[in-house]
Amino acid sequence: MISKKLSYITPSFTIGISSKVSQLKEKGENIIDLSIGEPDFNIPDLAKKEAIEALNLHKTKYDLVSGVKDLRKEICDKLKSENNISYDIDQIVVSSGAKHAITNTLISLLDYQDEVLIPKPYWVSYPEMVKLVGAVPVFIETNKENNFKVEPDDILKCITPKSKILLICNPSNPTGAVYSRKELEDIVDVCIKNNLYIISDEIYERICYENEYVSIASISDKAKEITITINGLSKSASMPGLRLGYSASSKELAKAISIVQGHLVSHPSTISQWAGYGALKHDKKVINKMVNTYKKRRDLVISMLSNIKDIDYIYPQGAFYVFIDISKLKDKINFKQSLSIEFCEQLLDNTKVAAVPGIAFGIDDYIRISYACSENDIIEGIHRIDKFINSLT
Repeated sequence: MISKKLSYITPSFTIGISSKVSQLKEKGENIIDLSIGEPDFNIPDLAKKEAIEALNLHKTKYDLVSGVKDLRKEICDKLKSENNISYDIDQIVVSSGAKHAITNTLISLLDYQDEVLIPKPYWVSYPEMVKLVGAVPVFIETNKENNFKVEPDDILKCITPKSKILLICNPSNPTGAVYSRKELEDIVDVCIKNNLYIISDEIYERICYENEYVSIASISDKAKEITITINGLSKSASMPGLRLGYSASSKELAKAISIVQGHLVSHPSTISQWAGYGALKHDKKVINKMVNTYKKRRDLVISMLSNIKDIDYIYPQGAFYVFIDISKLKDKINFKQSLSIEFCEQLLDNTKVAAVPGIAFGIDDYIRISYACSENDIIEGIHRIDKFINSLT
């Protein structure tokens, strides 16, 4: 008999859409996939070189649970030089992707029925991760006027005696919004006063276009004490399939996370770790080139979307997504339960463009598209979206 807790878990919308797109492509359909959340670049050459060298040197045995020392040292150097946060090597735990790093942290911090505060819109897996560890996701309502960035008053409305963690994504998936230092300082102040940990998912922090990026843990010593910084190489170094993430936290919590990881997976692939080492140590220029390309694509997407009637969007300052407001189309889409699901299904069926329904992120009046694809796909895909919206009566 399948565990009862699985009945409360919602399958991943993004994985489901990706599977459907793959099936359609296998049938020969000309699909423009604007749903994908992975870079379209290849792994950097110097990262590949380190991985190949590790294979040739037979670095395929068990290693430390918390990760290869050279990689953790490189992560410490990266956090110091780029994020202005000082960590010792024993405060870093390398995991099998940022998802795994978050889950390890939740297991290490939460007791049954503890509450995790999650601002809307949220990345699709956050609430399901919380439910899988026996805790309760509590959703925080945010405002479009503030680009859906959570504010102190929003948090205060949701705090209860069971509240233990605020889970925040910066830059945001799905909106691309980026928090300023002042905004983060205000959030930290609320969390300190209310004994909340902060899990800061910074997987997109290198893909930031407008202002200097600020890590929450860099704000103050007290902020660092309550913050678990989550990051990885899937987005910034285009290594999603190598499954490499990490957490940076207090020594006490890092030890707990290592204990959890040691029993679940031992440690991530050593070869992936050496590739990550190569990416961090050698390929900063390659990573910067990727970011510049994303920025050009962002500008292209925004210029095209601005000419489509009856939609609006959150202006993305980071990541590689646009969160598009389709609420003005409610009267034109025949839907029973979900506007965004029906819109995305009709869009895919009628124009062969894949997007992600906003309900996956907790807000049904939106869809998310990605510009982690070629300019040709962006132009053709948005032309098809425009044509589809104009066809609605």
